[in-house]
Amino acid sequence: VHCQLDLQYLHDRFALNSTIGLTSAPVIELATTIGTNELAVGAEVGFDSTSASVTKYNSGVSYTKDDFSAALQMADKGETLRASYIHLFSPSSAVAAEVTHRLKTKENYFTIGSSHALDPSTTLKTRFSNSGKAGLLCRHEWRPKSYVTLSAEYDPKVVSSPSRFGVAVALSP
Repeated sequence: VHCQLDLQYLHDRFALNSTIGLTSAPVIELATTIGTNELAVGAEVGFDSTSASVTKYNSGVSYTKDDFSAALQMADKGETLRASYIHLFSPSSAVAAEVTHRLKTKENYFTIGSSHALDPSTTLKTRFSNSGKAGLLCRHEWRPKSYVTLSAEYDPKVVSSPSRFGVAVALSP
């Protein structure tokens, strides 16, 4: 049985959430965010009381306007720096990009994507990464809250089965 105590404080411009494991060796987690509708800064930390070690540490900042949003995040205990940007061209079209830099290995990764509403019930999404992966998703709402989704992904690094295809159906009464 896993028991924990969750404490939460919410205010217009501030949020605080803490979780304490109710075990003989509790893990304590704390997350907080402060900001406005446009600018927000947040962090989370985890602490293992048995080993007296920090189990996680992440922090970030985001800036949002009507037609775009940008964020910068330090993750993986300060080992990963991630920047993301999304731009809304219209209520039905958007593009996004994410760049990740691993500080220890000096590796860089990026992904770009797009989303476009073909009509009020059909959305087409694309995704491309620097590793050569390409993805495509088409989701159609054929009745309220019921969807059929077709997806495909190509990964040139997987030689045995380089393409994946999927079909999902979600029904709601």
